[in-house]
Amino acid sequence: MPDLSEEMRMPTPCPECGSHRVRLSEVHNPTDKVFCSSCNTLRGEYSDLKRELQEQPRSEAESLLEEAANRKKRTE
Repeated sequence: MPDLSEEMRMPTPCPECGSHRVRLSEVHNPTDKVFCSSCNTLRGEYSDLKRELQEQPRSEAESLLEEAANRKKRTE
């Protein structure tokens, strides 16, 4: 059975391990749970993290990192 999850880079780090990478369902249902890719800590629901990506003020460098990392994952 194929893996139906993907990884993204978030602007805020995991409170447990500091990683910015999260694993989420490719389906993107608003209530889907999102977990830290490194330590598997629950980071919230997809709707919360999508809002964070849209509203979180980021430095230009952080924004470019997220864009590049998230675009690369979508094209693989």
